[in-house]
Amino acid sequence: MRGANVQIISVKVNKINIEPYEADGIVYHADTCLPLIDAFNRKKIKFKALARHTYPGDRLDENTMGLNSIGYWDANEPQDWGLDWHRNEGIEFHFLESGTMPYSQENKEVLLTPNHLTITRPWEAHKVGNPYVGMGKFYWVIIDLGVRRPHQEWVWPDWITLTPSDLGRLTTILRQNEKSIWKTDQTVRDCFLRINKAINTDENGSNASKIRLLVNYLLILLLDLLNTDDVVLDEKLTDSSRSVKFFLDELVNNLSENWTVELMAESAGVGVTRFTHHCKRLTNVTPMRYLTMKRLDLSKKILQENNELTIAEVAYMCGFATSQYFATVFKKHEKCSPNTYRLKYAVNAVDCV
Repeated sequence: MRGANVQIISVKVNKINIEPYEADGIVYHADTCLPLIDAFNRKKIKFKALARHTYPGDRLDENTMGLNSIGYWDANEPQDWGLDWHRNEGIEFHFLESGTMPYSQENKEVLLTPNHLTITRPWEAHKVGNPYVGMGKFYWVIIDLGVRRPHQEWVWPDWITLTPSDLGRLTTILRQNEKSIWKTDQTVRDCFLRINKAINTDENGSNASKIRLLVNYLLILLLDLLNTDDVVLDEKLTDSSRSVKFFLDELVNNLSENWTVELMAESAGVGVTRFTHHCKRLTNVTPMRYLTMKRLDLSKKILQENNELTIAEVAYMCGFATSQYFATVFKKHEKCSPNTYRLKYAVNAVDCV
């Protein structure tokens, strides 16, 4: 690591428990980028960013509200870290100036090369690295639009100065197509080089005007890039049913929560009636029955793989209020008790050996 021309820059991380966005009682927290911070602290990369909330970097001021993070890292040696699957609380634009970078979005993996730009909507899962990031100079710009689900209306920061028609067109294109990776030209590259300079020379918000101007210019260049006949728009991508589907897909990771239909609808960002309607169309069952089915699926997996856990522990891990209720529901669906199911599975597993 020594002698790798690594620039030493102070990384400031806000340690306060900030709640950057709240809607319908659901709080969304910003990413902390801990692997990136660790790589910088180990002098694996050069790093510079301006940020707010829990993103690392020097603090942005009130003149750029809505811009959550803007920065870059520069890796000129093999790396041993990556940013695993995550979502941001805003729209994110990545740009690779040099090198190569493994990048995945919504289970599609590519190898980014110079001048590749990626667009990540707030609800889209993505990761950088496979599992490690490549050697290269990698930029990002994250803008909070006040949305977390596909059907919600976008609200750009008030310092975005595109005309209403241009901003409306850009928003429509970004919302109604799923293409995430674009090959850009020298003008986009030059814009990010100017962003690089503005970030490096900023002192306590001294370059806020330049940064606002450059972000606006980047959006104009994006509109030119995206506003082609090749872009196919699909209004269904902004339908509330898509937001419900995203929630149902994520539900399996949060089965232990004390869910009600009202809380599920809030998390999906829609009303209870609409949520129930879309859930039945997507799954053919009511929301609570779907929840119960997923909890039972998880319980069977745990019973098969963990002999040491008590039935009460399994019940609580899967979100059932009591072990008695869990046993009743389990027996109704599986025609046997959880303990009997565990014993049957253990016997069958031995017989198969």
